[in-house]
Amino acid sequence: QVQLVESGGGLVQAGGSLRLSCAASGRSVSSYAMGWFRQAPGKEREFVGQITWSGGSTYYADSMKGRFTISRDNAKNAVYLQMNSLKPEDTAVYYCAAGPWPLKRDSRSVYWGQGTQVTVSS
Repeated sequence: QVQLVESGGGLVQAGGSLRLSCAASGRSVSSYAMGWFRQAPGKEREFVGQITWSGGSTYYADSMKGRFTISRDNAKNAVYLQMNSLKPEDTAVYYCAAGPWPLKRDSRSVYWGQGTQVTVSS
């Protein structure tokens, strides 16, 4: 089993930045892809981005490209999401995920964190 705990969420003004962290415990996640999804009120959970087990490749949703950056530190069993140029429409609960590549929202093989709230004010 893998437990994931997100941190770093909060309230930020439009144009600002936040860095989310996700710490994994239990079994090692070094062989898993890791990534981030988000869910806004009244909407389905959507893909943000993911990174391969080695950190060598990343993949982002189109609306996040150029603004969001995912990185990981396997020695710390952690993954990070650097978010820049934030917009009010980025407001959502952000969830960390770990599992086989590619991560899919509806996969039963994906481990999920409990989420951290990000609110971007205009």
